[in-house]
Amino acid sequence: MGPERLKRALSPQLLGALGVLAAALLLAAGCGGGSGIEASANQEPAPEVNAGGPVEGTLTISQWPLYIDPGKHGTVAQFEGDSGVNVKWIEDINDNNEFFGKMQPLLARGESGGRSIVTLSDWLAKKMYGLGYMQKLDYAQLPNVRKNLIPALRHPASDPNREFTVPWQAGMTGLIVRTDLAPGVNSICDLFDPKYKGRVTMLTELRDSVPMTLKCMGIDPEKATRDQWMAAVEKIKDAAESGQIRRFTGNDYIGDLVKGDAAISLGWSGDAVQLQKDNPHIKFVMPKEGCMLWSTSMEIPAGAPNPAAAEAFMNYVYDPKVQADIAEYVSYVTPVAGVKEILAKRDPALAKNQLIFPSPAYTKNCSFEPVLGGKIGDEVTKSFESALLG
Repeated sequence: MGPERLKRALSPQLLGALGVLAAALLLAAGCGGGSGIEASANQEPAPEVNAGGPVEGTLTISQWPLYIDPGKHGTVAQFEGDSGVNVKWIEDINDNNEFFGKMQPLLARGESGGRSIVTLSDWLAKKMYGLGYMQKLDYAQLPNVRKNLIPALRHPASDPNREFTVPWQAGMTGLIVRTDLAPGVNSICDLFDPKYKGRVTMLTELRDSVPMTLKCMGIDPEKATRDQWMAAVEKIKDAAESGQIRRFTGNDYIGDLVKGDAAISLGWSGDAVQLQKDNPHIKFVMPKEGCMLWSTSMEIPAGAPNPAAAEAFMNYVYDPKVQADIAEYVSYVTPVAGVKEILAKRDPALAKNQLIFPSPAYTKNCSFEPVLGGKIGDEVTKSFESALLG
């Protein structure tokens, strides 16, 4: 999904625009967790992507699971056919901090492990850019992004001019429920209900789990004090030690729900729609206390071997027709203008799907995932990491 007092990025624009495609969602930080990474005060200027160059060769992309339409007619296959580029699509991101831990030794040496695109939460992208690990983008190669990125996502606090990030998808953190195992669930506090002991999972992402717990406690995360943040972490820690929480997960809560090992998971909106296709008892539930709003973005790491193909892919998925295929499959909030009109013709129900085009009423109690920093954030991060270790 480190620590600074909570910020809100362009929230008035978001809240006034949730019901319309041209504004969709503005989300501040990303699907993302609790890192204490800080940028160096004397950082080197970020490298710039080499402008132009042939679009060819192999493009390796690191992604989260269930985050694109698959198959021989899917977006990756279509891009390969249209561009001649061979794409290696690797679903190796399960958790922001976990992935950073794997990549950091490579990036510190100016290498990317062969990856030309990674898709991370905006808060982590900001930290990595500050460390010199992300390249600036060449917008001469991104005309579709320049034209079709919805206005509400153009100037987030994490990257005000979108110099190094291009939004991939946005979404909501709420409850994913096995309705056959936990009927009637509608509150974040249900995660702490003893009748579900041992059948609950929470996220390793600090910026999801702790603010959602604050909401259960009746506290607005955007106004929470240091003591309230620490109390929320303590509540999570107590639940973990008592066995109430089965485990903390990244995207791998999917397996717990499918097997029935979890009855309730704190999870991400689009996952539920895809899981429901195979099991109608799996459902995304908007808690009565509200959700967390987030976005993830594509970035080109320093040392990426094929930046020309990387920018070509970024530009390709910002064609509204291409993005409509992605949105139809992943059911996350799309960052591309023009998609709602396409889906309305294809399937009117999709254009009314609250998980792709959420209304102000649906998200009225939701908050932005925080960008944290400073002393309070460091304390919260260390305490939360202690809770994860048990």
